[in-house]
Amino acid sequence: MTVARRRHLLTLDDLDPAALTALVHRSAEYAAGSRAGRPLAGAHVGVYFRRTSTRTRTSFTVAAHRLGAHVIAYGPNDLQENTGESMADTGAVLSGMLDAFVARTADDPAELRVLADQDRMSVINAMTSDEHPTQAIADLSTVLTVRGSLDGLRMVYLGEGNNTAAALALAFARLPGALLDLRTPPGYGVAEDVMGRARHSAGLNGATILESHDVDELPEKADVVYTTRWQTTGTTKADPDWRTRFEPFRVTARTLRECPEAFFLHDLPAHRGEEVTGEVLDGPRSRAFEQAQHKLHSAMAVLEWAVSG
Repeated sequence: MTVARRRHLLTLDDLDPAALTALVHRSAEYAAGSRAGRPLAGAHVGVYFRRTSTRTRTSFTVAAHRLGAHVIAYGPNDLQENTGESMADTGAVLSGMLDAFVARTADDPAELRVLADQDRMSVINAMTSDEHPTQAIADLSTVLTVRGSLDGLRMVYLGEGNNTAAALALAFARLPGALLDLRTPPGYGVAEDVMGRARHSAGLNGATILESHDVDELPEKADVVYTTRWQTTGTTKADPDWRTRFEPFRVTARTLRECPEAFFLHDLPAHRGEEVTGEVLDGPRSRAFEQAQHKLHSAMAVLEWAVSG
């Protein structure tokens, strides 16, 4: 493996529009089976998950193996941070041994920035409390594969303004001519700082990011209807009556009738009967399980980009 300066992916703000588009297209190429070889042969990738994961952990582990890398898996109790070692010291040690470190903390993203304060080991955000960047790359790879193009893409997102919604906002802001219509329950919108960053980037790139707190008059010309589960991994809601606010945002057959040209996406895991009905999730317009497979392809694209350059 040729040694290159390592790249980090901590947030989609780390990518300019060309880099994001290249990653999405690379992911779609892996999905189509048109890319071969072992560009990470001889590399060592650490996979650290402090929180539960089915798709992301599996996808990065399999992706690293397929690209030729050796994988070291760490669980939530395996690193010495549990005994008081600082994240800075952890990063100093691991960066002398690993080529990449894929981490899901679901906590403060500042931890990953400490780990990334070097250029010997790539650090990849596999989900923090505020953003899930590789999920958005998988989502756009799915759209590209199903739709054939990202040009003029219009997506309606219904549900909580969580880390997946944040990643979608930052991703769409880098797609010229794209529109993301976020419909979030009152009090559960995308964080103001994320929306500010997304709208700033959208203004530079000719994209549109909207957010409202009702489900009235969904856009008939939407290409995609997207939702996520109502209880994001590792989070709880203080309001005991929160479900009442979320009920109108459930994706049902009626939702799809309002958007007759759209296919359906869900980042999974799903709770049928809550954020989406089984009729939609398991129906002919759902691409949710195909989308889950794109997690693997996007992980391959991100690892290749980060480690081999």
